[in-house]
Amino acid sequence: MTRGQAKPNARPAARRGTGTGGALSAVKDDETAFAEVVGLIRAARQRAAQAVNTAVVDLYWHIGQYLHHKIEADGWAKGTVVQLAAYVARREPGKRGFSAQNLWRMRQFYQAYPAAAILSTLLRELPWSSHLHILSRTKRPEEREFYLRMAAQQRWQVREVARQIDTGLFERAVLNPPKLSTALRDMQPEADQHFRDAYQLEFLALPDPHSEADLHRGLLQNLGRFLTELGRDFCYIGSEYPVQVGGQDFALDLLFFHRGLNCLVAIELKVTAFEPEHLGKLNFYLEALDRDVRKPHENPAIGVLLCASKDSEVVEYALSRTLSPALVAQYQTQLPDKQMLAAKLHEFYALNAPVLDIELAPTAPRKKGSKA
Repeated sequence: MTRGQAKPNARPAARRGTGTGGALSAVKDDETAFAEVVGLIRAARQRAAQAVNTAVVDLYWHIGQYLHHKIEADGWAKGTVVQLAAYVARREPGKRGFSAQNLWRMRQFYQAYPAAAILSTLLRELPWSSHLHILSRTKRPEEREFYLRMAAQQRWQVREVARQIDTGLFERAVLNPPKLSTALRDMQPEADQHFRDAYQLEFLALPDPHSEADLHRGLLQNLGRFLTELGRDFCYIGSEYPVQVGGQDFALDLLFFHRGLNCLVAIELKVTAFEPEHLGKLNFYLEALDRDVRKPHENPAIGVLLCASKDSEVVEYALSRTLSPALVAQYQTQLPDKQMLAAKLHEFYALNAPVLDIELAPTAPRKKGSKA
């Protein structure tokens, strides 16, 4: 046999996959592997961005601390800060974020959180633009901390931070905690942290009046925004979710799963005021979900009646005797009056402050022989 001549019985090298099915399988395997690489790239980019944000927030806090001490100790005024901004611009050309206005904001940032260690993790998780919204549009320390925690937990984007402040979420949370049944409080003690008394749905732009079909359609068309309003642990399962009991078919308006509470969440929509009989149908759906849909490792399903309006006393009476883990919430299609909310909150603090003072004040030791 001459050199370079192929052997008569030599087999061709094996190729990955045979036929169309094998080729498609190989392509899918490659795409899966490629997607993992892209995932690594994106994760690294996210970590890098978070590291940069942490460094920027730390820098701004320390600059604010330095400016505050200079203003207090050395009498620096606005003119000096303007000169500082010009100096930074000359020495660090192209660096943005060090204007005189932003330098003053850094001082405000330090003044708002002088003990940065207390909230250090939260402070570093939010971008500077979110901090600016919170600093400029909140008044009370507890209000600032509320939005810091919510923005970090829910991973709100900057626009959502501004929107939630516009909706007066803090005032609404203080003035109107969620209306939960006794059964729900017993089964899920932390449920009040995951639900609200009212949900803001101004982004639906619903006509007035509107039907349940309008509301249902609007929520599905804006599902991403609705999920943001509900909270990041809510996962969408289905609309008009089929429930079969006996020989009859039923359709549940919306079905979600809550990762934190590890349970199904059924939402029934009502474009009218809450009526006690509404709970009957919701209880029926919860029983069907627990018997036929809930998995063994999951907690009992929770029901939410989302109504156009409600009388708090009627809701309290209706929920006090129900055996189902349910709550009644209201949806709002217009932004609330912030001034009215602020006035109500001021009145709330004024009414409750003396009570809190009495409860928190230490009891003075009683002298011997003194009367009670």
